Amino acid sequence: MQQEHELAELSIDNALELAVALHRTGHLDDAQSLYQRIHEAAPGNPDAVQFLGVLAHQRGDSDRALQWLRESTTLDPGRADIQNNLGNVLKEVDRLDEAAEAYRRAIALDARHADAHNNLAAVLRLQGRRSEAEEAYRTAIACDPAHVDAHNNMGNLLSSLGRVKEAVAYYCTAITLMPNHPETRKLLGIAYYTIGQVDAAAEVFRKWLQDEPDNSVARHMHAACSGEQVPERASDEYVEYTFDAFASSFDGKLERLGYRAPHLVAQALATACPEPRPGWSGLDAGCGTGLCGPLITPWLARLTGVDLSAGMLERARALGVYDELAKAELTAYLAQHPGQYELVVSADTLVYFGALEAVLGAAWRALRPDGLMIFTVEQSAAGVSYRINPHGRYSHGENYVRQAALGAGFEVAHISAETLRMESGVPVAGLLVTLVRPDAGGGPYA
Repeated sequence: MQQEHELAELSIDNALELAVALHRTGHLDDAQSLYQRIHEAAPGNPDAVQFLGVLAHQRGDSDRALQWLRESTTLDPGRADIQNNLGNVLKEVDRLDEAAEAYRRAIALDARHADAHNNLAAVLRLQGRRSEAEEAYRTAIACDPAHVDAHNNMGNLLSSLGRVKEAVAYYCTAITLMPNHPETRKLLGIAYYTIGQVDAAAEVFRKWLQDEPDNSVARHMHAACSGEQVPERASDEYVEYTFDAFASSFDGKLERLGYRAPHLVAQALATACPEPRPGWSGLDAGCGTGLCGPLITPWLARLTGVDLSAGMLERARALGVYDELAKAELTAYLAQHPGQYELVVSADTLVYFGALEAVLGAAWRALRPDGLMIFTVEQSAAGVSYRINPHGRYSHGENYVRQAALGAGFEVAHISAETLRMESGVPVAGLLVTLVRPDAGGGPYA
């Protein structure tokens, strides 16, 4: 009763409005506390329960999120927005059939719910039902002609079908609806370089950078497409923004792309070290959501993960396989931990580095004698040391990787050409590299 009295001074509606404002501005602990108080004071309030579910999912606890959202649908089965949010969580955890049903329930309750049509289309596309997805996107746009995400997503779908000129038209429409929408500008640039118009893509990013000189995505993508002022590696801000933006859906997306890098790294470890060695300490360098972690823990007594993305680290923490997780830039972190590891692995993290000398030198120092470093990079054309590509990632030549490793003091145990994943239906060529830090002598550029 005390909770109810305290909230009555503010009113449930006003308290909920305040909690939502806290939630939207990133004050998650305060928002959760207030949602809980509202729920305790007014257990039948479906919004407090719904938003507890949304927040739980945002924090990586999808099971608890689904419990809250299902409870909310029971409290008010006639709310299309609650069914839509339930569908969003189900989609993110790859329960696509259930997600589609939730979106269809939302549409049955509100036939003009543009978000539900848009989200249903996204699920249909993931299920390979592209013609149905196209129809659902068109319905979303018909329900709300100013729905920016529906225009973006229709552009993505058409681009994946090879109908890139049509896709560009949808991206352009989205830009007219919300000219400063960063994802739209990025996708429009992607559409242009996909059809080979890299100069047009560079112009999109140039205009974006002109409007927002401090925007890390605009700066990086302009460099990638124009070849101007190319950084030696992607900036911390670009990497952090990029991976925070899709941390919740990262694993599902990579699974659908046939992502192989973590398994390749684990296979290379098994080849280099068939039997686990007691007391080994390992670093998952650029751990992301932790895809490598469960694969390499059998070799290790202790595993640390480092990444720039807080969203990714939150997902990795939920796995329970890391003894320590750190939010830090990789080269700096390695430099601060000399002689601490027997193993450093890195699956597709060095694709955000151009020059490898500094990071490999730092890795050499972080390893103990006879330690291993195993990593993947995307492979560049023959005769190229490294280059940034229009999609924003770097690729590396085998000879360059070998020379950079030797210069850092490593012995090159193995380099092989591998397919890392599929992208737009095309295999992504990569290199799988195993390096050994010699027992004595050497060192970076000794």
